[in-house]
Amino acid sequence: MGSGAETDLITLGRRIRHLRTAQGLTLDALGEKVGSAPSLLSLVENGRREPRLGLLRSIAEALGVPMSELLSAEPPSRRAALEIALDRAQRGPLFTTLGVPAVKPSQKLPMPVLEQLVGLHDELARREQMAIATPEEARRANTELRLEREARDNHYPQFEAVAEQLVKAAGYTGGALTHRTVARMAEQMGFTLLHVDDLPRSARSVTDLRNGRIYLPPASTPGGHGLRSLALQALAHRVLEHDRPRSYGEFLRQRVEITYFAAACLAPQFVAVPFLEAHKRERDLAVEDFRDAFGITHEAAAMRLTNLATHHLGIPLHFLRVGADGALFRGYANDGLPFPQDVTGAIEGQLICRRWAAREAFERRDRATEFYQYTDTPAGTFWCSTQTGSMSPSGGPDGGSGAFSITVGVPYAHAKWFRGRDTQVRRSSTCPDPACCQRPAPELTARWSGEAWPSGRMHQQILAALPRGAFPGVDDAEVYAFLDKHAPE
Repeated sequence: MGSGAETDLITLGRRIRHLRTAQGLTLDALGEKVGSAPSLLSLVENGRREPRLGLLRSIAEALGVPMSELLSAEPPSRRAALEIALDRAQRGPLFTTLGVPAVKPSQKLPMPVLEQLVGLHDELARREQMAIATPEEARRANTELRLEREARDNHYPQFEAVAEQLVKAAGYTGGALTHRTVARMAEQMGFTLLHVDDLPRSARSVTDLRNGRIYLPPASTPGGHGLRSLALQALAHRVLEHDRPRSYGEFLRQRVEITYFAAACLAPQFVAVPFLEAHKRERDLAVEDFRDAFGITHEAAAMRLTNLATHHLGIPLHFLRVGADGALFRGYANDGLPFPQDVTGAIEGQLICRRWAAREAFERRDRATEFYQYTDTPAGTFWCSTQTGSMSPSGGPDGGSGAFSITVGVPYAHAKWFRGRDTQVRRSSTCPDPACCQRPAPELTARWSGEAWPSGRMHQQILAALPRGAFPGVDDAEVYAFLDKHAPE
């Protein structure tokens, strides 16, 4: 029987009980009037037995009401509505997962207790719905965060300040933040860093709050998330006083915040800004120099530039991470570069123009150095610096695998501050005009139209809701078993 039919039976039962008790009839007395056992009537009133039509007519006659009154979808009273809600909640799959005993919604249950129980079940259901984010919901939440970051030039002074305070307290004065300094920062917060080779597959790191331990993988994860960054992100949850996320949007916000905090520690503002200012004066800004000076990945250096370049150097810019298939994995722009986007405003997964440097770079034979290009677009001319790389087939902790490119670019007027501004490479893009690069050449269309049948690759993640749990996408059972295994005796 479906949930709708079950709900109707519960309402029917409560209406019968309400009318019976209003007339001062016991189950035995009503049973004598309709010729039925009180135990059967009890099952009917509790919504656990569907009465035959003849019995229903007899009950209506015994209670002196029309059949339509018994079959009304409206609960007969506020209390009855609460009893129905509690009964329905305790029959649902969510309640089953709690592993707690049910409370019988009887007349003896005080009204305030009944209201509180129903309120708790409603809140549990709300949080459950919020925790199960569909890909569309995730894209919307991610878009809101991107637009917020762009509006504030991706600069969060409160995170910069706390990061600077912590690294200075650990003895950092400049250059690359060492593993030992990160471990010292953890110690100052009451944590020990431990490297294990059996982390839960769904977790990037695991923090044991009870015993003050942070478990990390034994080696850097392919794709750029080094051990220092993972450790700092784990510490960030405590530094920034995060609570358990109540929605996928909140989970994404926390990820943005911990990533920012880690970057602010790895390339602290009080050292990074003078470094960048000096290179700007020399008109020799370069992502690769910034990367090497602080011992971070090219992607981390490019993203850190988005935190600092506009706020401190007055340079608007854009950042892209693009796969070899041309799909945009991550993007940021406060310089007017128009990203392709879907109807929700999301840019992730959209194909960028083939003429942009982020895709032209894949055509180069020499990929060891940065690729520079000017691109004329309907929004103006942009200069870009692009570095390509590749990841193992297993991908990194944030998804994706295979070849990718990292691009930092600026409007033409700001190219004068960067190394590579003298490049002679220039392309023209008219996207989103489909004639730019989305339509095949006329001669190819004439040759192959109706003669080609490609089998498209299916991306399962576009269909599935994100797994529910204490933290989105994390297997709680696996994490708790891991902690139990590694907990000190």
